[in-house]
Amino acid sequence: MSAVLSLPLETPVLEQPLPPSEPATLFQLHADFVSIRGVRLPRAELVDRSLFTPERREQLRDQLMAGAPFPHLVLENIFNPALLELVLEEFEAQSDNWTDVKSRYESTRRSVLGPTLGPATQLYFDIIHSGWFIDWLSSLTGVPYLLSDPKLFGGGLHESRTGATFAVHRDFNRHRHLGLKNEMVFITYLNKGWHPDWGSGLELWDKKHNRCVTTVQPEFGRTILLPHGPVSYHGHTKPLQAPDGRPRRSVAAYYYTSPLAGKQHGDESASVFMKTHKVDRVKAFARMMTPPAVWLLARKVTGRA
Repeated sequence: MSAVLSLPLETPVLEQPLPPSEPATLFQLHADFVSIRGVRLPRAELVDRSLFTPERREQLRDQLMAGAPFPHLVLENIFNPALLELVLEEFEAQSDNWTDVKSRYESTRRSVLGPTLGPATQLYFDIIHSGWFIDWLSSLTGVPYLLSDPKLFGGGLHESRTGATFAVHRDFNRHRHLGLKNEMVFITYLNKGWHPDWGSGLELWDKKHNRCVTTVQPEFGRTILLPHGPVSYHGHTKPLQAPDGRPRRSVAAYYYTSPLAGKQHGDESASVFMKTHKVDRVKAFARMMTPPAVWLLARKVTGRA
């Protein structure tokens, strides 16, 4: 399904066969809609397409950079609410896919690394991991060559229960397994009718003055894009106390960059042929005998840089 959703939003898609692991009554993908448990989701309405125009990208970038106490962006209803309703339903089916995290700093639970997701949840992550969506994130944040993590290290499904807190913190700098640089986290909340008195609003802190400047309530359909940086301190310090014991739920994904992104890699980024043409062997010898700075200058002059 990722291949289908990585196409531009307006591109028509031919009907696809059902994935062998999904029964026909659970998940269906057609030319113009996705059907999950009987709910039809038009492909053109999975996200609010108005946010992807050049004008809106510029406006959202300005809004993100003006965020206080550090750059961030809060968006309302970017995703079809019917899709998020289905994602919320699938939390109940994740009984064996949770990791409980309890320490003096936090009390929460997250889905395991590389979780088996329900069809709606998988669709949500396929959307935000697709090429056109990542291009949109890059245009808002100014960070090129963003990479997603399909195994959802640190992300996936998040759930907090009564009494849960998360001390003010910055997120990790690098992916524990891949070594990639953490650039941002993207979180969508799934809690209907959330009241601020229940606690667990996401607090954005000014480290210099040691105070909370902005609180984002985890209301259904609300999304926050939080770039990672040296002052991006956040948490939810007020214990969760919903009157009916309801949990606080969200879905989250991190985006990364490689330390080599955008840099000239020379022969390392080219295919290696077992047999090469005589002209290419001469070029390789000339390059070996030429100082790198001179070689790069010559390529720029000839237009081959």
